[in-house]
Amino acid sequence: MNKPALPFPIGRTELVIMMASLMSLNALAIDIMLPALGLISDDLRLTDPNDRQWIVTSYIYGMAIGSIIYGSLADRYGRKPILAVTISIYVAVGIICAFTNDFQLLLIARFTQGLAAAAMGVLVNSIIRDRYEGDAMARNMSTIMMVFMIVPVTAPILGQIVLFFAEWHVIFLVLSAIGLAVLTWVMLRLPETLRPENATPIEFVAVTSAWRAVIFHRNSFGHVMAAGLMFAPLFAFIASAQQIFFDRFGAADIFVYIFAINAAAMSLGNFVNSRIVMRFGARRVSQWALITFITISLIHLGVTYAGHLTLPLFVAFLAPAMAMVGFTGANFSSIAMQPFGRIAGVASSFQNFARTGLSAGIGGAIGLQFDGTTLPLVTGFVICGSAALLLVLWAENGILFRRVQTGVTPDQIAANQLAK
Repeated sequence: MNKPALPFPIGRTELVIMMASLMSLNALAIDIMLPALGLISDDLRLTDPNDRQWIVTSYIYGMAIGSIIYGSLADRYGRKPILAVTISIYVAVGIICAFTNDFQLLLIARFTQGLAAAAMGVLVNSIIRDRYEGDAMARNMSTIMMVFMIVPVTAPILGQIVLFFAEWHVIFLVLSAIGLAVLTWVMLRLPETLRPENATPIEFVAVTSAWRAVIFHRNSFGHVMAAGLMFAPLFAFIASAQQIFFDRFGAADIFVYIFAINAAAMSLGNFVNSRIVMRFGARRVSQWALITFITISLIHLGVTYAGHLTLPLFVAFLAPAMAMVGFTGANFSSIAMQPFGRIAGVASSFQNFARTGLSAGIGGAIGLQFDGTTLPLVTGFVICGSAALLLVLWAENGILFRRVQTGVTPDQIAANQLAK
């Protein structure tokens, strides 16, 4: 259901595309680098082949830590000023990355860029929560994710195109140019969505109270952690994809296209989800997707362990698994945000911190286990999916596939069912 309208000069379509563009700055900063990781490793004379993964994971760790910062600031000063500052930092640090040949300095700059870009995920959630709730929020978040997923499909191809004409440093200048374009659009068109009556002073007691509310809200926290576990295999795949396709399968020439297939599958999942979530509900759709993800991953693990995995089979298993991640991500996040309309900024900030921190930590650890085979990655898929299902069962009091009306908690439904 739409919330009572504030003066809002842009329509839903422009808002969705703008929010997707903001989120895309993160995906772009990660995925555009993938074709260049081997070149960077050679150019900077890295001794351990897995060290190249830190170019990706340092950015993701910055995103995780930065997520805790912006909710309180956005709830106090508004969404738009925080976006203006953080995108500006994103642009400036990209320029620094373009002019360094020191690996340690590059990692520090990448971490800082991720630290600033963490605001995108936090504030997109907050802005959409300012305007929508319940399944309507899930539908809009899924549409945003669908548009956003165009970037993982095209970013590695864009990075490869840059490498045809220039060396890897130029990729960072491309990132900064795109960031500047998004910043200009936001400043010219996005109105402030924080309601004046919802502005919250930055007080330590109030902030920690909001954090406690998120942590001890069983259903919300369970879905936050489940979402983190579902994104962990995705981060592990992204971090190790270049090595998997170059070293394990010898598919360097078609790497960007295979990566695009899997990103497109995830985008398709978000597209279908945006069309069916209002009919079936975020819980039903995401829970079926989670069970399907586990089933696919178990079959994938069996084939891998038996030594029968080929490149076509790897893609055949990976693409539908990524599609299921597309079904779970937006829905889990929307379910987790539902109880926190008045403290959307702080809640979104803490949830992004917990979700991204968990996924970055586990995903990075899985990626660093790369041993020339895909077995560590596929094993990670099974473990993370199974743990996510256990968390959802805990969050939902052991009852799956139900639809919860806006404003009615699963605990209330369980109590009503027991009373009957």
